[in-house]
Amino acid sequence: MTWEVVIGLEVHAELTTRTKMFCGCPTTFGASPNTQTCPICLGMPGTLPVINRRAIEFGVRTALAFNCRINTACRFARKHYYYPDMPKNFQISQYEEPLAEDGWLEIDVQGGTKRIGIQRLHMEEDVGKLIHDGTLETAPSSRVDFNRAGVPLMETVSKPELRSPEEAAAYLRAFRSVLMYLGVCDGNMEEGSMRCDANISLRRPGATELGTKVEIKNLNSFRNAQRALEFEVKRQAQALEAGEKIVQETRLFDADKGYTRSMRSKEYAHDYRYFPEPDLVPLKLEGAFVDGIRAALPELARAQQQRFVAQYGLPAYDAGILTQSRALAGYYEAAVSALAPGGSTASPASAKAVANWIMSELLRVVPGDDERAIAESPVPPAHLAGLIALIDDGTISGKIAKDVFEKMVRSREDARTIVQREGLTQVADTGAIAAIVDQVIAANPKAIADFKAGKTAAAKSLVGQVMKATQGKANPAIVNTLIEEKLAKV
Repeated sequence: MTWEVVIGLEVHAELTTRTKMFCGCPTTFGASPNTQTCPICLGMPGTLPVINRRAIEFGVRTALAFNCRINTACRFARKHYYYPDMPKNFQISQYEEPLAEDGWLEIDVQGGTKRIGIQRLHMEEDVGKLIHDGTLETAPSSRVDFNRAGVPLMETVSKPELRSPEEAAAYLRAFRSVLMYLGVCDGNMEEGSMRCDANISLRRPGATELGTKVEIKNLNSFRNAQRALEFEVKRQAQALEAGEKIVQETRLFDADKGYTRSMRSKEYAHDYRYFPEPDLVPLKLEGAFVDGIRAALPELARAQQQRFVAQYGLPAYDAGILTQSRALAGYYEAAVSALAPGGSTASPASAKAVANWIMSELLRVVPGDDERAIAESPVPPAHLAGLIALIDDGTISGKIAKDVFEKMVRSREDARTIVQREGLTQVADTGAIAAIVDQVIAANPKAIADFKAGKTAAAKSLVGQVMKATQGKANPAIVNTLIEEKLAKV
């Protein structure tokens, strides 16, 4: 590498409040266009905004989770620019006096973790949405939906401490996890609930001054963020090697074609003509208010991963999968508790079994990062624990258990009900199994000959034949023991 990559991210997150930032209009996604508006969020003359207390609570909660310093005095400002989706021709945001500053977020990198500084976190209102009749370049007309205008928006600006597109994607994943654990944002990047602007520049290794930065707007997935930055690294490096100057500008990423293209020259702060919002008084955040929010912070994903490894003896990989959302982590712990009732502690084997079933079976049915889908799972934690208990006590085999799980998904019944109704109980009668083993051995002389010739795989073939003959109901341990005994005599 002849160039060092320097990346900073600006993440915008829509907050899951019931109403907008400065009015009482609902924030429900997907409503008919322009049905969730009022004179305030449409910027009608003579209207006065009122700050949404819940949005401020969410902002403080997030800032504390990111280890930021809360500014007990902050205020809103007007950010002036002109775009069809912004009805007031200015955005109520924060500039010189943000809600919080100087925090950090840890991310996973190759060989360990890395702490990325957070420069500031501030509150603002979202703008509307333009709907183009065709592509942006060729659309003969565009329509505006103002439902999103005024939705509480939280912007968090990282320090320029990310050194690769991979680190940027890891930062976004960790960032989204924190928001979802806090319950302040649903993290749906496809719907625009969370979106990212990336600032990237290149400089020679060892240089202290930053290169000319380029901004890439509205990246709406981890993959697209990484792809866009990877392209931009190559583009800027080739230009610099050719002796060209990098222009400070804003670019867009074409996800279909995999490249960035120029959108406009980059604005500077003075272009926005910031000044204090005259219709809103400065915010004074009392210590008791902040302390109350700090006391109610939940256990976050990184701490939960470490606890799962220490408490349940799980591999770090498993703990990472199970903590991809707060709902999934809660599901896991509920299932483990149900498997060890009466306040007892589940064994490491049981805890691992629950993890295996969630990762291999449950996550095929429900997405692990969808809080609602997990809460409404067709297989509740107690039902999954009941299924594993039937395997542990020998009632059913692991193979039958997978079939039972599929039936549980379809019927929403518990495992024991399905097993009893369909007669799926495992056969553990040694005499009955021995008779079937004899039949299988007699019917497979070639397998016996192969075993005599030293081909040990023949024994596994015979075990499979017995399990097939019993429709998977025979106890596998008994089958293996009997096969070994019979073959030893041969």
